[in-house]
Amino acid sequence: MNGRERILATVGFRPADRVPCIPLVFGHAAVSAGVPLSDYLRDGDCLARCQLAAQDRYGYDAVYAFMDTFVETEAIGSTLHYSPNLYPHVVQYALHSGEIPSRLKLPDPTRDGRMPEVLKATAALHRAVGDRLLLVGAVTGPMSQATTYMALEEALYFLVDAPEAFLQILDYATEVTIAFGLAQIRAGAQAVALIDPSSSPAVIPPALFHAQVLPRQKKIMAAFRDAGALAWLDIAGPISPLLAALPGMGPDIVTLDYEVSLTEGKRHLPHTCLAGNIRSLDFVLATPGQMFDEVCAARAEVGTRGGLLLSSGSEVPLEANPDNLHAMLAACAADAPCRN
Repeated sequence: MNGRERILATVGFRPADRVPCIPLVFGHAAVSAGVPLSDYLRDGDCLARCQLAAQDRYGYDAVYAFMDTFVETEAIGSTLHYSPNLYPHVVQYALHSGEIPSRLKLPDPTRDGRMPEVLKATAALHRAVGDRLLLVGAVTGPMSQATTYMALEEALYFLVDAPEAFLQILDYATEVTIAFGLAQIRAGAQAVALIDPSSSPAVIPPALFHAQVLPRQKKIMAAFRDAGALAWLDIAGPISPLLAALPGMGPDIVTLDYEVSLTEGKRHLPHTCLAGNIRSLDFVLATPGQMFDEVCAARAEVGTRGGLLLSSGSEVPLEANPDNLHAMLAACAADAPCRN
């Protein structure tokens, strides 16, 4: 089986030759290639080259056409500051507290900000990997976009003080997300990850998630699935209070961070493929032997249920130890001598 076949079989709860391995290697691909992160994040061809080199180095089952969670806000008018080897941050927001996005047009993914570079990377990766690996695109979810259109603290105060107006921002962000994701699918993405960390219980109350964020995420998932792609939900953090509602949203894949056990994920999502839940910091701090044992423990926890994509619970850190990525792949092998 090749990587794409292995992942598709696992998502469909069919037999595969081994557990798929898909660590979330984003900016680490630039570090691995010795390329400034700022180049990787602004040049689609550079991103594609680094992704292919990292996949070739480590041998995992997917490649990622993803820059960072500020692509959308930059495309609507926010100004970012770039450093050579750090992720960018916003220095001027597109909106201020109390504003609604009625004055903003929807961005054109083929023209605005770095969106065209993401599409360029997607197309280049599609040409390079074809159906050999799973090509994963990514979009920033509506709640996380809202907290990059304006400062996080301002956004949360706005949510409390003017909830109806804030919902207009979420609706606008939902349309941005769908348009950008569909453009990535047209460029060749076979799965689209909805990355929405600001919808985590660590940021907003679960009641708000269930009432307002979940219906919008469900709309996004339906749009991606209708376009023929796998819909992948990645919220990160302590999402236990959200799990019971996620099957109704319709994701094909749900990422679990290390704070949520695979056992709990199995209980609430019995028919949904899980991705995770290897602690991202362990790619820096653990020894290769510890990483090997951690992956074996995850395999044992899922057992014969299947439906597991071994992955980091969140992004693999820029400074990850390459030996730990190799150890992860070794522990995913069908004949790995796991002690668990």
